Amino acid sequence: MAITAAMVKDLREATGAGMMDAKKALTETDGDMEAAVDWLRTKGLAKAAKKSGRVAAEGLVGVSVGDGRGVAIELNSETDFVAKNADFQKLVREITDLALTTGEELEVLRQTQLNGKSVDEVLSEAIARIGENMTLRRLHVLEGETVVSYVHNAATAGMGKIGVLVALNGPKDKAEEIGKQFAMHIAATNPASLSEKDLDPALVEREKTVLTEQARESGKPEAVIEKMIEGRMAKFLEEVTLLGQKFVINPDVTVAQAAKDAGVEITGYARVEVGEGIEKKEEDFAAEVAKTMAGA
Repeated sequence: MAITAAMVKDLREATGAGMMDAKKALTETDGDMEAAVDWLRTKGLAKAAKKSGRVAAEGLVGVSVGDGRGVAIELNSETDFVAKNADFQKLVREITDLALTTGEELEVLRQTQLNGKSVDEVLSEAIARIGENMTLRRLHVLEGETVVSYVHNAATAGMGKIGVLVALNGPKDKAEEIGKQFAMHIAATNPASLSEKDLDPALVEREKTVLTEQARESGKPEAVIEKMIEGRMAKFLEEVTLLGQKFVINPDVTVAQAAKDAGVEITGYARVEVGEGIEKKEEDFAAEVAKTMAGA
């Protein structure tokens, strides 16, 4: 029987399953809707779909580097309890290592084969097995002569709450040594960009507008106000750009100067923190424990 888009749509609405899962279920059951629903339930995919609307803002960032290439992925879960689960951590490691060999697109990674199934299928099965919604949310790829990684608040090797990648040019031994320090710096300071030229123009303009209004409220002469704005913008750029920041290891120099002194050049970086930008409902610890114990 020919499987139509309308049939797939109806099954998705009935079960909440993904498009590819719904299509496969209908194919396997020759278009029988009830049998397809049962097929999804048997595979645990319908159960997984019911959890897909729940907020997953916890989890882990996994990092991996090799041959001038580094990747960082964010795999989210609903609770920190699951992030400490050995099965979840194994999944983070497998997806991170797989990402090191795939392209730069998250959707490509989701459809890449992992242990004979797509990453999306593996995640759906893990959701059904572990009992929490999970989301493969982000993938960052960084390339350079040397790429180093650092994990802050590590749960185990190569994964934690914050993952950082730094790409550098220069002698490999020097780049690896100081690159780790730069990665720790980035984890701590969370710069907005590598340098001033990489900053979002909208961010710069918004800050300049605020500083201008603040300066005008001082009532000082226009020439003085212009100097005030110029000085405050310089301080702002120093604070938000990696190369302009004071190096946390040695605050007497900027990161740019520290790199120059070491004979290396920072060409790029990525910082990924679990749950960035996700709005989540605050629950007290007791409620979180009760929810987890109930298998909700």
